Amino acid sequence: MTDDIEALLDALPLRISEPLQEMNGRSELLEIVMDLGRVPEARYPGREVVLSSEEITQDDLDFVISHVGQFTEDNRAGIERTLHRISAIRNRQGCIIGLTCRVGRAVFGTITIIRDIVESGKNILLLGRPGVGKTTMLREVARVLADEFKKRVIIVDTSNEIAGDGDIPHPAIGHARRMQVPSPALQHGVMIEAVENHMPEVIVIDEIGTELEALAARTIAERGVQLVGTAHGNSLENLMLNPTLADLVGGIQSVTLGDEEARRRGTQKSILERKAPPTFDVVVEIQNWKQVAVHEDVAGVVDAILRGHPAPPHIRNLTEDGEVKSELLVLPEMRAERAAPPRIPKNGGPRVMRVYPYGISQPHLEQAIREMQLPVSATRELRDADIVMTLKNYYRKKPGPIRDAEAMGVPVYVLKSNTIQQIEQSLAHLYDLDVLPDPVTTAMRETEDAIAQVMAEERAVELSPQNAYVRRMQHQLAERYHLTSESHGREPHRRVRISRG
Repeated sequence: MTDDIEALLDALPLRISEPLQEMNGRSELLEIVMDLGRVPEARYPGREVVLSSEEITQDDLDFVISHVGQFTEDNRAGIERTLHRISAIRNRQGCIIGLTCRVGRAVFGTITIIRDIVESGKNILLLGRPGVGKTTMLREVARVLADEFKKRVIIVDTSNEIAGDGDIPHPAIGHARRMQVPSPALQHGVMIEAVENHMPEVIVIDEIGTELEALAARTIAERGVQLVGTAHGNSLENLMLNPTLADLVGGIQSVTLGDEEARRRGTQKSILERKAPPTFDVVVEIQNWKQVAVHEDVAGVVDAILRGHPAPPHIRNLTEDGEVKSELLVLPEMRAERAAPPRIPKNGGPRVMRVYPYGISQPHLEQAIREMQLPVSATRELRDADIVMTLKNYYRKKPGPIRDAEAMGVPVYVLKSNTIQQIEQSLAHLYDLDVLPDPVTTAMRETEDAIAQVMAEERAVELSPQNAYVRRMQHQLAERYHLTSESHGREPHRRVRISRG
């Protein structure tokens, strides 16, 4: 890790830089905040430290401004040949009244966890919350591809955040070349210019955030150039819901099916489908430098999500020994796949029960059958069915197939909703089985009880250990009630603690 921290300290007034020089933990320093009329603060992970009892004056701000580069349209500046970023807050007249001095670090070895994907030549999109290390990993990708694989790498550097300020790029990018962007609004044009003028084998781009940039990314990918970039969003699902950036994963369009096709699929007439091949082959959700979630087939994952099928990522962890361990994330819809041997019906039912789904998702039915390991199969022909499964609203309207089933004496099972859990309950009733409790539902009920306890008694409550997927849902639920939640402990005993904050 290299951070050129002295260059940043030299750009600060002495009464602010001296306390930082004397403090321990400089390697963990995230940023220094200087706001007019307030005391200066240093921010570290999970804590803030006041650097001086004297409030920031205009002279303090002018001192920093005079020691850094020029501020661009996005109100960012840097220090030449470093990775530090200084961001400005302006008043309504355009005068700078606040500065955020963010420490930039080159961290080597951050791509070990996805090195095989980088080497594959596939187009890779990195996602993650702000500050998780997307740009740091992107910088390391550029260096490895340029230096170790001898590829022609061009970095499109909008805010000089990847390769640092000044005309000479930071050594952290190795032999990769850097094209600066005069204005964020021109980033898409520079992306195309890089391909047309400099014959790159790899384009590296940070923060794809507009429709024009998404279109430029697709153009680059279609020309056979490897594209490695980052985008706004924490997960693939977030990206799919973003109309501006959904094109990066193929785009989403609404399709209207005919009556017969909708019944055959067991879906509504209006469905969502992927519009085109995705720009990026692989999506990596960065949770931290030692853990990522990898979607290795973006097209397949998007299609599965749109059809309501489980599409779990592979969770990769970097051990203390530098070894990468990968395992498939078990989603709640897949919970019964780890179950014991096939169940034997207590009532000695038929060897194979044939179910005709009307208005019920056939993929959901087939998944429930697989998970419960019952001697049941789905059929598309009413005449072959032993039972019919349908929804309450369909049954009330009594369409032709329902009337025909009742006339033929075929039992009709009516479900409240088109969910795997409802189908499982219906199958369990059919075979006189006890339905296994849903571990995710159980975990979320525990979370709701804990939230009620925290709000009533104002004391912290610790939940049972859960996997990363469930913990994320627990954090979201706590946030909905404006409570503080944090994970602690080591896998597989990592758990969420909820408090007032």
